[in-house]
Amino acid sequence: MVLDADAAYLALKARDARFDGRLFVGVSSTGIYCRPVCRVRTPRRENCRFFDTRAQAEAARFRPCLKCRPEIAPGLSHTDSSRSLADAAARLIEQAVQRGEPARLPALAARLGVTDRHLRRIFLAAQAVPPHAYLNTQRLLLAKQLLTDTDQPVTQVALASGFASLRRFNAAFAEHYRLNPTQLRRARGTARAGTAGPAALRLAYRPPLDSAALLGFFARRQLRGVEQVEGLSLRRTLAWPHGGGRIAGWFDARFVPERCEVHLAYAPALAPVLGALLACVRQGLDLDADPALIAPALATLPGPPRPGLRLAGCFDGFELATRVILGQQVTVKAACTLTQRLVDRFGARVDTPFAALSQIFPDAATLAGADPAEIGGLGIVRQRVRALQALAAAVTQGRLTLHPGAPLQATLDALRALPGVGEWTAQLIALRALAWPDAWPAGDIGLMQALGTRDAKLLAARAEAWRPWRGYAVMHLWQQLENPA
Repeated sequence: MVLDADAAYLALKARDARFDGRLFVGVSSTGIYCRPVCRVRTPRRENCRFFDTRAQAEAARFRPCLKCRPEIAPGLSHTDSSRSLADAAARLIEQAVQRGEPARLPALAARLGVTDRHLRRIFLAAQAVPPHAYLNTQRLLLAKQLLTDTDQPVTQVALASGFASLRRFNAAFAEHYRLNPTQLRRARGTARAGTAGPAALRLAYRPPLDSAALLGFFARRQLRGVEQVEGLSLRRTLAWPHGGGRIAGWFDARFVPERCEVHLAYAPALAPVLGALLACVRQGLDLDADPALIAPALATLPGPPRPGLRLAGCFDGFELATRVILGQQVTVKAACTLTQRLVDRFGARVDTPFAALSQIFPDAATLAGADPAEIGGLGIVRQRVRALQALAAAVTQGRLTLHPGAPLQATLDALRALPGVGEWTAQLIALRALAWPDAWPAGDIGLMQALGTRDAKLLAARAEAWRPWRGYAVMHLWQQLENPA
């Protein structure tokens, strides 16, 4: 653990949200484990055991609290989870569960460049639980959240959580939590059958979080029909691959600062991919960031400090990459104009309860198969058309994946190999689509303006002080230009 037990108990007594997701407390008198922000009466010190992860608490036979709900606690950021091989494997397991993908240990080990036997050994040493137990915990916690916050049938929850059968799901749930899924739903009183309004999910984050800056960033780049920022809410449409096709829908992510949470409403059609949607929104709003780790590294940035500034991610990697390509050598406003024309011409219609949302961003297959002259007729120069269609073809053919679980270096190499994609474009895609917090687009005009130099080498040298959080430095400098304090 980062903290010793006495310091951890002080954090628990203070209900310090900075330790949320980094510290869990098991209470021996109740057999329950909680987040440090739990509002129940603080347990006696001698009854507390402290854990780094939820998997460790569950391996010690504690079950999750029904009040503070450990399953909604913030996770670890991309840089946190790449500090060691074991942590990188843990992150890949979490992403696989959320995306509904298989999490087979030999495949994970091969991706990390080690044998599965070596991965098992170092994973157990670092996480204090074997990989299969960690995987099972992630699946059960996702299932617990879906049972608590949605009215999905138990069978659908089991499949969405990665269990091969309802029987295995019920057995695992009863073994770990000592009640069956239906009892949990009844105990929480959250079954939504017959109720009005959309289902909602809760996602926690560590404070501070500058929601005004984050939502302002999205608002200055929003596309008509696709996204809308209103008050503390970000709403948008999206389509998700599922069962050989695509599911179209919408979500509404609303910040609730007094609870350090985001409440997520979503289209019922997206119910089969809720795990993936949760991961997508967490990355897009950077809810897993730890400001206490990031802020000290950025102390030498020019301008006033901006506590809680987050890295604005994306909700569709192909869409983000398309926007970056169309933004080459033009202003943000001009890039939005070109992208809007692309949406108006090639986007699909979708029904939503919001007047401002009516279109889905065109998918890769549509743009890969479009007539280049038709794309060029929108005012997009030939070089950009070529780059855009090469990107779309690579995504359609599966040669390129653009999400935080994609291997960083291989993805950067694949991007650089595309016509019309240089280092600036690749770094921006890594920053916002791959959630890589140390990305540094050295040739960015905005960074040059903010730092008062056009010397890319000087910029890169100056940015060394901000590693491994140079991506957050980019957001700080952009905010300094777009929204001076």
